[in-house]
Amino acid sequence: MSTTTAGVIFVASLVAVLALVHKPLGDHMYRVYTGARHLAVERVIYRLLGVRPDAEQRWGVYARSLLAFSIVSIGFVYLTQRVQDKLFLSLGLPAVPDHIAWNTAISFVTNTNWQAYSGENTMGHLTQMAALAVQNFVSAAVGMAVAIALVRGFARSRSDTIGNFWVDLVRGIVRVLLPVAFVGALILVAGGVVQNLTGPHDVTTLTGGVRHMTGGPVASQEVIKELGTNGGGFYNTNSAHPFENPTTWTDWFEIFLLLVIPFSLPRTFGRMVGQVRQGHAILAVMAVIALGSVALTNVFELSGGATVPQAVGAALEGKDVRFGVSNSATFAAATTLTSTGAVNSFHDSFTPLGGMMTLFNMMLGEVAPGGVGAGLYGMLVLAVITVFVAGLMVGRTPEYLGKRIGAREIKLASMYFLVTPVLVLAGTAVAMANEAGLAAMLNSGPHGFSEILYAFTSASSNNGSAFGGVTVNTPFYDVALGLCMVLGRFLPIIFVLALAGSLARQAPVPESAGTLPTHRPQFVGLVVGVTIVLVALTFLPALALGPLAEGIH
Repeated sequence: MSTTTAGVIFVASLVAVLALVHKPLGDHMYRVYTGARHLAVERVIYRLLGVRPDAEQRWGVYARSLLAFSIVSIGFVYLTQRVQDKLFLSLGLPAVPDHIAWNTAISFVTNTNWQAYSGENTMGHLTQMAALAVQNFVSAAVGMAVAIALVRGFARSRSDTIGNFWVDLVRGIVRVLLPVAFVGALILVAGGVVQNLTGPHDVTTLTGGVRHMTGGPVASQEVIKELGTNGGGFYNTNSAHPFENPTTWTDWFEIFLLLVIPFSLPRTFGRMVGQVRQGHAILAVMAVIALGSVALTNVFELSGGATVPQAVGAALEGKDVRFGVSNSATFAAATTLTSTGAVNSFHDSFTPLGGMMTLFNMMLGEVAPGGVGAGLYGMLVLAVITVFVAGLMVGRTPEYLGKRIGAREIKLASMYFLVTPVLVLAGTAVAMANEAGLAAMLNSGPHGFSEILYAFTSASSNNGSAFGGVTVNTPFYDVALGLCMVLGRFLPIIFVLALAGSLARQAPVPESAGTLPTHRPQFVGLVVGVTIVLVALTFLPALALGPLAEGIH
């Protein structure tokens, strides 16, 4: 069997299983977020939090609750790292330095999981489990809550409220993430992923000069990071480590985990707004972009783009022979199309155009299908912008799902879209003009620029993967990238919640002959086109200085 054929079968099987799961999981999440009954364990949690689960919140209260929860989470994760040497299960590791602790706390609470450190040599088991792994769950649940709040904005009319943040958070964890993660962890353990509490500092042997290490609580953290589309591996090599990802089929399963919830949420959206076909349209946009990205990344990597790759038939450097070029390219596309950051190959070693695709995926806003929740609300914002553009073309007040897209709505959508480009381009410019930023570069020329651009794109988009080749474990990069992560996460969330509140207050607009159908293939193509054009206009100069220049050279 040829490499290309094997790659096609790999992707086709993923598509088939995702299609099979789309409806039941999407319907389950619809029932989770619209049901009136609270589970017993949920009622206990509400009492501990001191919240009234049946009290609805205005968008401002919803946003303040979310920010308060996130601020407390940042403080807890930071403090746990700073005192880990005094805690049990520390493995004898010292306290984490302040700038790394700050960066890591921001990273995991914002669902980025950028790691500027070597996981197994920096964090003890308690820090890994109680601080980092917990945030893999709750930060993903925060993204799901925001997406559901925006959907309620479209679904409700003449309402001042968009739900209850605490209820959405708890239900997402208890009824969605925990059950799927439990089953997924068992499957990974069956596939050979280790799960124990013996760390590399507890049991080590030297045989023939090779250090053999037992794993930590890897299986559970692995499924959490993929399911929550987080990244943030127990080991620094992430899903390329045989303890985290031992075989081709565990590789397939991890890609499935990071895609399954984001690709099922459009079904939840369609059910909640009472028009399943609208969910199909959003799903179609995601699928078109995702399949196009996977195909192009595979083509660029399999064809090679330099003398050595062409001589051997593919770009093999930086890729694990267990997975090969095609599966590595598919994993890279999936992890950058979502807010994951998990990697099974070295993106820095990709061909110039293959590496460009990973950058472009993040610059799209990671909406195909994007992070857990974040992909859906990002795609809905792009749908709002598309409707506005279409309205300008025909001279009609734009509408989407029976809601008028007026000045306030389009301003909020525009500010949402502009946050990431401002952070990425400004951050890259500061690093390239700053002695501390330049001193960390190990490569010069277009590739060195691409590495800096990738770092700020990954941080600002809350992805967490890296090109490598740049030493980011410095005070400058820890602080700068930390600021990009926190602003890149919470500013868009505030704009989305404000948009949800504005839409929920509106009365529905009846459909007329001039209403743009938003469930047909024409609208799907229009959203795809608007998404690509907006990103191209914004980032093309930067890409021309980096991967495009390197590819031409």
